[in-house]
Amino acid sequence: MDKLKMHTTDLAAEKYAALAAMFPNVITETADENGAILRAVDPDVLAQEINTHVLYGKEERYQFTWPEKRKSVLLANAPIAAALRPCREESVNFESTENLYIEGDNLDVLKLLRETYLNRVKMIYIDPPYNTGNDFIYEDDFTMDSGQWSVR
Repeated sequence: MDKLKMHTTDLAAEKYAALAAMFPNVITETADENGAILRAVDPDVLAQEINTHVLYGKEERYQFTWPEKRKSVLLANAPIAAALRPCREESVNFESTENLYIEGDNLDVLKLLRETYLNRVKMIYIDPPYNTGNDFIYEDDFTMDSGQWSVR
């Protein structure tokens, strides 16, 4: 069954190799909790190498952030082994349309589409599950009573 799965590109490895080629002084190693050697980048050396102006601390800047954003970037760059299968029953006129209905984990599907359909997709509509009883960290149950918003 693994022969049918497509392996996506390891973006982190590609970016690491490009960074190493551009700035070999920033490449280092570290050990994890089990003593295994891991590749690493020394951010202080990188800051010295690009030394124009590096933002640190509480300098103002626009940014889009959320809890565990760093972890999500690592996850987005990690390769996966999965198959992309459209939902024929859910698609309208599957055999003749240029539109496909694909159901799956958003990140995995987007990784697979990036590999196969780069510069060929006009629009992606993502409808994530919402308020499904999962452990959301944000209050997401809003009601309006007598003109006043409240959070339940």
